[in-house]
Amino acid sequence: MSHGIFSPNFKETPYWWDASPLDESEPAPIGPVVDVLVVGAGYTGLCVALQTARGGKNTLVIDRHQPGWGCSSRNGGQISTGIKPDFHALARDHGEAVAFETHKEGLRAVSWIGDFIKAESLDCAYRVCGRFYGAHTPKHFEKLKNKMASQQPEVAVDAYVVPRAEQHKEIDSEFYHGGVVQTPFASLDPGAYHKGLLARARASGAVVAGQTEALSIERRRGGVGFNVRTSRGLIQAQDVVIATNGYTSRLTPWQQRRVFPIGSYMIATEDLGDQARALIPHDRMVVDSRRIVVYYRLSPDGRRIIFGGRVSLAETNPRISAPRLHRHMTAIFPQLETAKISHSWMGFVGWTFQHMPHLGRHEGVWYSMGYCGSGVALSSYFGTKLGQQILGLDQGKSVLCDLPFRTKPLYYGKPWFLTASVGWYGFLDRMGI
Repeated sequence: MSHGIFSPNFKETPYWWDASPLDESEPAPIGPVVDVLVVGAGYTGLCVALQTARGGKNTLVIDRHQPGWGCSSRNGGQISTGIKPDFHALARDHGEAVAFETHKEGLRAVSWIGDFIKAESLDCAYRVCGRFYGAHTPKHFEKLKNKMASQQPEVAVDAYVVPRAEQHKEIDSEFYHGGVVQTPFASLDPGAYHKGLLARARASGAVVAGQTEALSIERRRGGVGFNVRTSRGLIQAQDVVIATNGYTSRLTPWQQRRVFPIGSYMIATEDLGDQARALIPHDRMVVDSRRIVVYYRLSPDGRRIIFGGRVSLAETNPRISAPRLHRHMTAIFPQLETAKISHSWMGFVGWTFQHMPHLGRHEGVWYSMGYCGSGVALSSYFGTKLGQQILGLDQGKSVLCDLPFRTKPLYYGKPWFLTASVGWYGFLDRMGI
């Protein structure tokens, strides 16, 4: 029954790969000794490498797949602060000073990435378009208004309320009960952004080698540097960086126990012509107040809807996840009932038990991960800071380095607790609570 939703040229690959295909060339030659070895060639790893290579360190980035194969080329291209706990929750746990600085880091990441893209001349359809945050019940609309009113002025996100009577100016849908427009948030083409980062990292002197899996990491005798066994031989490195986020594995058990993968699923509609822009007339990013998140936007050319959501925990077949996403999309936009899906794909985002990213060093190994679904700005920003820390630069310091990176009892890499959590959240969403 669901086969009718797929277009004749349907692809089980990210829409972004059409214009920015992954690098399929033979893996670059790698030397046996480097100053910095980065595991993971997504946004985090490439931004680390950009700093360390420009800082004069012999830098190698490896990835078990092609560079960018993971969520760096599979995400929705939405740019937001990504600090999930509100100020009051952080202040209760860590004190007001830490709460302020943590939220300031989120705001800095959003403004920083625009400056970074401009400075590096990255052609990635970057645009400060704002985000419409829709309320799926009247009660949630009141909660959004109250949340806006309770923002701390020093870390407030510029935003304004859109009542239901006026929401058609933002979205051609009756699904929501009003919402909020958050004006500083932005969008980009994630595939093109990664392609640009990859080119800059290589131009800076870093070697980026795909199809090269890290198999083990051991301290060298005397405790200075590491021996890293890879699928292409042994590498000696002074510093090792783990930049694997939602794909963190038993290679680094300590990090694996502190970040858990959550499947994020996306579809792209066929070319809708002028209809697409009529649905979201100001080209906003869109999310809503449901706990089981959906997020969507126009394609950079304004002719398709790119729609994503958490419609499964670990399903990897895009033909199975696509009909679920299509149902969510048409519940919001009934006018897309007959629209075909041209692309369907998924990836794993990295989540933490404290719902915010962490970076630092454990037993000599550097890491940055756990962007909790807001990785475009945060991974780039904190990857850059981590590279600066490796160089010993003061601007690399971040309050997030000092926060405890917690795990849960009995968690060793398989998030057994998600099934119950997602079921409960889904029930709350259906009840409008």
